[in-house]
This record gives sequence, C-alpha cells and structure tokens, in this order.
Amino acid sequence: MALFPNNRECRRGIIGECGFQPGSHGRAQPVLIARCYTRRGMFARKLKVEVLLDGQRRPAPLDWLDSFCMRNFTGSAEFDDTLPTGPGTLEAGLNVDPARLAAAIGEWLTKRGKGNGKAVTVEIRPAN
Repeated sequence: MALFPNNRECRRGIIGECGFQPGSHGRAQPVLIARCYTRRGMFARKLKVEVLLDGQRRPAPLDWLDSFCMRNFTGSAEFDDTLPTGPGTLEAGLNVDPARLAAAIGEWLTKRGKGNGKAVTVEIRPAN
C-alpha cells in the first residue's frame, strides 16, 4: 500500500508529496527529478515587471530581476517568495506585496546605477 495513494503525480513518475521516487515507498530512497524545478507555476501570482527609464517603458531585464531576488544581494527576507521567470516576468507568493516589491526593486536599481544617475521607476501588475 502506497503512503500517499491519492497522489497521481507520484504514480505518473514525478516526485509527489511523499518526496520519493515512484515505486520506492518501502525503500525510502529520495530522488531529485529535474521536472520538479521546471514546472509551469511555482508561486501563486504571475507578475509583469516594467522599468521606466528616460520616459521609456520596457520589461525589466532578467539579470536585474535575478540579482534582486537573490537574498544575498538584498538582505531582505521579505522577498524570499519571488522567482524571476523571464525578462519582465516574475512569480511571487501571496505574502509578497507588489507595491512594496516595485518600490524596493526601483530603489535597489537606482542604488546600483541602472538609471544612469536618474531614479529608476518600476511598475508591477498581474501578468494576465
């Protein structure tokens, strides 16, 4: 009898709630599968991030978002539930306030000189 009999993902070959490879429930051998990290959605909200520089609106570059979202750069646990997924796109947990996130990204980019001496304004809204 499986530990999680209702877990369809586990039966299909993807690690499910149990965290073990399918068919190994009795042997307790955890395994990592790349699909766990490449699923369509990681967090509840999909957000669009745009940067306003010199009157022009453009998607925030992925490397800027990636650098901001890494905690060792910002030192803020407030934005731990963020994941950049592409240029101008970000996924975030429900505890992340988009207005606060936009202000923090704008401030961080301005401090890093991304606005060429001018303040960087960031706008965040739902992706769809």
